[in-house]
Amino acid sequence: MNIHEYQAKELFKEFEIPVSTGTVAFSPNEIDQAVKDVSGPTWVVKAQIHAGGRGKGGGVKVVQSADEAIEECKKMFGMNLITPQTGPQGKIVQRVYIENGSDIKKELYLSCLIDRATSKIAFIASKHGGMDIEAVAEETPEEITTVFIEPSTGVSESDILAIQKCLELDESMHDQTKHLIENLYKFFKEKDASLVEINPLIITDKDKLLCLDAKVNFDDNALYRHPEIEELRDPNEEDEYEQEAAKFDLAYIKLDGNIGCMVNGAGLAMASLDIIKLYGGEPANFLDVGGGASKEKVSNAFKIILSDKGVKGILVNIFGGIMRCDVIAEGIIAAAKDLSISVPLVVRLEGTNVDKGKEILDNSGIDIISATDLDDAAKKIVELV
Repeated sequence: MNIHEYQAKELFKEFEIPVSTGTVAFSPNEIDQAVKDVSGPTWVVKAQIHAGGRGKGGGVKVVQSADEAIEECKKMFGMNLITPQTGPQGKIVQRVYIENGSDIKKELYLSCLIDRATSKIAFIASKHGGMDIEAVAEETPEEITTVFIEPSTGVSESDILAIQKCLELDESMHDQTKHLIENLYKFFKEKDASLVEINPLIITDKDKLLCLDAKVNFDDNALYRHPEIEELRDPNEEDEYEQEAAKFDLAYIKLDGNIGCMVNGAGLAMASLDIIKLYGGEPANFLDVGGGASKEKVSNAFKIILSDKGVKGILVNIFGGIMRCDVIAEGIIAAAKDLSISVPLVVRLEGTNVDKGKEILDNSGIDIISATDLDDAAKKIVELV
């Protein structure tokens, strides 16, 4: 789950992580008061969407008067902001954040995330802030330092010194660095975050560390422990199909193609997407129905796939282990009858009760194209679409 920058900064304040003073406007009617709440003399107006690179698309403006700030806010509200992370469709700006400008002496990069290889929380730091960290990693990887935190002891003095060295911070800033790193680590653990990215982390003209931006993601599986985080969810920033899928405990991610996919198991789902692309097709979604899906769950998965009007064909790829192929077949038939599926439907079944499942499909009277294996299934659906 993602949240907006202004929400992340409010949470940072609870953990004494240094941020600028700012306020948010939720509608054009709130702009005047929001700008008045920021003292200036420099105002920074920021569009609030769940995507990075806002400045490149005109979503961040620095102005020198309240009148200019009001004018920029009015321009941003309702604009379709296109950034490198939104894709060509962009996102509509429905919230604008106004904060005090800062005198920047130096821009740095700092993030905190779960490192799957070591099962530890890792800090990633670079003296190059305010730009894409991917570009730094590609061009000057030696200027990025990754520090893995030992969970049994937490942040150590050596960890702080390693980050401080990478950021090229003066010894006089050690206490500030220690305070920031320890509090970010505490925030990350207590709130079950999966990513915290500060780009840029700045040194002000008064040698103070300040988080000028804040991107925070949370682990969806831990939200039951954090109703205060769940309340920060902005449904306008989330895909409608993904929201619907979540109601039925389906792992669904919308993609840009036209071949709908329903698969059980994340690995098999990824393999299915890959082989569709191998044969020249474009998957419309990732959809994992899980290992023990019911007939109703399968039917709901079909409804979500077909609600995407860009879908021109469907591939069902099921390997029955815990899940039985006859249950999948019944779900497919129920959905096909209920929804009057009019696009090509290719089904590959293998595993538990596969013969029974195929028999159910063959006797259904529905136009279903059977496939012998994944390779055959991918070729057929790409050809049909």
